[in-house]
Amino acid sequence: METIRERFRYLQDPHLVARFQHFCGVRGTFSRSGGGKTADRTQPLNNGACRHHSAGDRDGGTAAVIGAGEGEKPAEELRRRAAGFSPKDGRDSAPQNGAAGGETAGGAAELRGENGSEAPVKVKPLRKNSLTGDAGQEFLVENRFLYYMFTFGTELGNESFYITFFPFIMWNVDAFVGRRLIMVWVWVMYLGQCTKDVIGWSRPASPPVVKVEMFYNSEYSMPSTHAMSGTAIPFSLFLMTYGRWEYPSALGFCLALCWCLLVCSSRIYLGMHSVLDVIAGVLYSVLILLFFLPALDLIDGFNLSCRFAPLVIISLHLGLGLFSFTLDTWSTSRGDTAQILGTGAGVALASHVNHCLGLLPDQTPDQLPLAFPALSAGLVLAAVLRLVAGVLVLVATRALMKAVTIPLVCRVMGIPSGDVRKARQHMEVELPYRYIVYGTVGFNVLFLVPLLFSHL
Repeated sequence: METIRERFRYLQDPHLVARFQHFCGVRGTFSRSGGGKTADRTQPLNNGACRHHSAGDRDGGTAAVIGAGEGEKPAEELRRRAAGFSPKDGRDSAPQNGAAGGETAGGAAELRGENGSEAPVKVKPLRKNSLTGDAGQEFLVENRFLYYMFTFGTELGNESFYITFFPFIMWNVDAFVGRRLIMVWVWVMYLGQCTKDVIGWSRPASPPVVKVEMFYNSEYSMPSTHAMSGTAIPFSLFLMTYGRWEYPSALGFCLALCWCLLVCSSRIYLGMHSVLDVIAGVLYSVLILLFFLPALDLIDGFNLSCRFAPLVIISLHLGLGLFSFTLDTWSTSRGDTAQILGTGAGVALASHVNHCLGLLPDQTPDQLPLAFPALSAGLVLAAVLRLVAGVLVLVATRALMKAVTIPLVCRVMGIPSGDVRKARQHMEVELPYRYIVYGTVGFNVLFLVPLLFSHL
């Protein structure tokens, strides 16, 4: 048992994350300053969570630049190894969490060369912390290919990807697969977010970890919901299309595996999760799929044909949202959970309406398996036009519903609407706002937009 605990502590050690970042060419520009400033350390607690504690004044207040992944090596050795990359004018002096207050989020800075060779690029996180507004601290990128690859990989688990990927599947590929894929996504993400709030483990400590991303830095860490969705979405897509569409099964499995590995490794590269968080997210997602995928036919059939389906769909998703808001204090993850549930409810309602009206009928067994059409410029252009036009409808829907919903909910609940950010920290505002807005967006994805396409 003690061996297992030691293994868990090792997998959750932030220095393991820092070593991976160092291997991939990410270098931190952490600094220590005098005047009572203390170096940040990590100490594993009994539950395996890493928390900060002060190392005292042992460093004598001398500034140092520490490369990620160096662990507890002496400062002098680190200074020698990081020579030439000292912060300018002390600007990179940072608080213990590695975030530099007062800086604005930005992109790449200028290149520096030594002996004619290309030197690392100094960059900052692209997005500020969603709760505190911290912009983050500059870091050095020595391998720009890996930086862009992992940045793309983590976007495969963000809203900007979902709002284009799911509609693309439903509008251009297979609405049957698309609506079922959203059902899987909703349950996986909901259970993952709730589990995070119950466990309550913090993100890997910085230093030694370099915070390449800051947006979710104040949220909980265990398990990684990016790893969960990065496992559930590609492999569910593979399992749902296998036998339904004609394509090489080995190719489909390899693409799903590459997708999963890219998303999972990107969360470690960006300093958002420990290795243990990612492994737990993958295994948790597999466990959910083992129970949920066999029940998809039953759940989907209920949503389509049961006369009480709309009432059950609305009440179930709303009840789950209310439960999630009781697990912890307000944070952006509360809103994300309500947003996911609202989207799922909207798509399920649209499925029921389509079935009742005879719109978007599913293929019959004698029509299967489906074959991909020959790729042509006209086909690609039509798919792109459908995607662009449909997304514009969704963006307009979200903007309109947001403008109407927040003032209306604030008025009904008697909460001042002058400061929208502060008003949304109330569950009475955030839950109905997210639920209504994204429920409408989800409904339009599967009902309004395909209806418009059918008349064009």
